[in-house]
Amino acid sequence: MALSNVRICFVGDSFVNGTGDSQCLGWTGRICSAAIKQGHDITYYNLGIRRETSADIAGRWLEEVSRRLPEDCDRRIVFSFGVNDTTIENGKLRVELSKTKENTQQILSVAKTSFFVLMVSPPPIAEIEQNSRVETLSQELAIICQQLKVPYLDVFTPLQKSEVWLKEVAANDSYHPNAAGYLEFANLVQNWDAWQSWLNS
Repeated sequence: MALSNVRICFVGDSFVNGTGDSQCLGWTGRICSAAIKQGHDITYYNLGIRRETSADIAGRWLEEVSRRLPEDCDRRIVFSFGVNDTTIENGKLRVELSKTKENTQQILSVAKTSFFVLMVSPPPIAEIEQNSRVETLSQELAIICQQLKVPYLDVFTPLQKSEVWLKEVAANDSYHPNAAGYLEFANLVQNWDAWQSWLNS
């Protein structure tokens, strides 16, 4: 059965935004385009902002989604963030791991009381030391989501093995891929049981 009057906000950072994609779709645009082609009535909002950390997102997400998800529609949110938290600036992490976990716990705890919620892990980049921190963070986010019963998709592990993703990230800015890399990302979400359940609920 096709969904009707569904509004989905994708909240996060540059990877949610689709930065680097010459087709300006990213993974979020691709999965929503595919869903609409399947006959689902979806309104899609991309709320990805470059360089934003979990702290930035914690401060803005509720106001932004509340404006776009009125109570008379099917209200859904997909969160994805974390890479910026693990960046070192001026000799220190932008956001300490314990604080990222605290921010995530708060965001998801509030979100799931009013909205259907999914979370997607941060992806790998081309910087080895930072990737180690991203991987650790991804594992911690998985634990939080499991505790809160929020479906969580690990894209870090499969994308770290993707030649297409890694090649495009290295050829670009060491962080963001182009269209083919985002297609790899989109396919992971597209084939995720939780996303498919959303479309068929």
